[in-house]
Amino acid sequence: MMKKRESRPSVAPGMDDHEELERKATDEEIERGKYTSVTHLSFDEVNHD
Repeated sequence: MMKKRESRPSVAPGMDDHEELERKATDEEIERGKYTSVTHLSFDEVNHD
């Protein structure tokens, strides 16, 4: 029986996350469909003391 693969996005261990995810796809990569959409989320904490 084959194992079910997870379909959630992941990043390879040891990959320079910031540099790799910030790089824009080239026109050729876009043409060939070899790109990934990246969404940036940030948590903005405000101290209300």
